[in-house]
Amino acid sequence: MSKPYQQQLDELAGLILQYTVNEGVHSTELPSLSLIRESDITEPIFRLNEASFCIVVQGQKEMLLGQERFQYGPGSYIVATMDLPVSGQVIEASPVAPYLALKLEFACSEILEVIQHTRLSPMSNDATRRAMYVSKTSSELLNAVIRLAQLLEGDAEDIFMLFPLYKKEILYRVLKGPQGSALKQMTQEGSHTYRIRNVIEHMVTHISQPVRIEELAELANMSQASFHRHFKAVTAISPLQFIKQLRLQEARRLLMSQAMDASEAAYQVGYESPSQFSREYSRLFGCPPMKDIQRLGGNEY
Repeated sequence: MSKPYQQQLDELAGLILQYTVNEGVHSTELPSLSLIRESDITEPIFRLNEASFCIVVQGQKEMLLGQERFQYGPGSYIVATMDLPVSGQVIEASPVAPYLALKLEFACSEILEVIQHTRLSPMSNDATRRAMYVSKTSSELLNAVIRLAQLLEGDAEDIFMLFPLYKKEILYRVLKGPQGSALKQMTQEGSHTYRIRNVIEHMVTHISQPVRIEELAELANMSQASFHRHFKAVTAISPLQFIKQLRLQEARRLLMSQAMDASEAAYQVGYESPSQFSREYSRLFGCPPMKDIQRLGGNEY
């Protein structure tokens, strides 16, 4: 007999607390698995969010993709089907009841493998879906997540044998969920979402190179109008806004982690004009580069 839903949440919360003595994001011995704990409301954190599944066990968080807001709390999970520039903020947390979450990153190949070895139905149409969504965690999915987290208490052989199986089960249940079709689209060769994902991978790996929309549209095998429409349907922002956020977030990371000046960071991510870089940086992050870095004090990355 399955445990009551709240009891499942409490059990997962206990596991996360056990392995997160300090605040922040904690990598684990399980590949691609992170545990998150925050005892206070945080400022918005800007980052490139990898393709991932993240379940909240306690507290509340808000994610902003373009102008679209995603709010999720206990028993909800958020899925990003591809790399997306977002800002995230813990909006409910306290030392007594900290924000607790578990994040599992995945690759397109792992989703495709699950689909190929099950009887999950293929996509019936190519209606382009948003690459991020929030959904309610079923008891079956929550049980699979608990079993995966319990591997932290096991030995290396348990992890080697069982982690891939439990991860496949989680992905399978997410695919079977009410919005699993958005995840299927990223693997369906030829779909608009599949082609947009390929373009995003190109943008991420060629972040400092000049961007020409006609070249990106050609890479996606679409007309410029169709490319712009489907790109925004998937990511909630235009291609130019996307690359701008990618560059500014990477520049901020360089400023924080490598102690370079603003002009050098601007050049590294493809800006030719330091003044334009400073203006766009201030618009996104709220203040000029060096003042922003002093304010953060190295705490964001």
